[in-house]
Amino acid sequence: MIAIRRHKQHKVPTLNMTSMPDLIFTVLFFFMIVTHMRTETPLLSIDTPSGKELSKTSSRRTTVNLYVGTGTDGESHIQIGNHLILLEQLGSQVAALYNKLNDDDAALFTINLKADRNTPMGLITDIKQELRKAGVLNIRYNALEKNKE
Repeated sequence: MIAIRRHKQHKVPTLNMTSMPDLIFTVLFFFMIVTHMRTETPLLSIDTPSGKELSKTSSRRTTVNLYVGTGTDGESHIQIGNHLILLEQLGSQVAALYNKLNDDDAALFTINLKADRNTPMGLITDIKQELRKAGVLNIRYNALEKNKE
């Protein structure tokens, strides 16, 4: 007679999950450290122009974003930080930000002008004149990289 052998039932090995919380928190802390949080919200509609030769802004703490775009009323407005301002207030607002910096950072103080492509050039010129009166000569213009077609 033929003997029938019974095979032992094999158990599926369990997955050790004890280090999973450590891994999840490590990844969470990594993303918290490397992510830059947005400190200001643009209140204006801005269609950013495109350009060919672009470079990145070097330091965030010495750079102030100045938005120029169309508001909900269809008019051109100026925004610095989270506040809409008038052109006449621009010099005093920028001077207040400039005076908060120490001497080393004040030498690197830069305005990052984020203007809509349809903003009249006369308004851009007026903004540059107000910034010049406030003593700010470093102005960078924001643009998107032009598609190479």
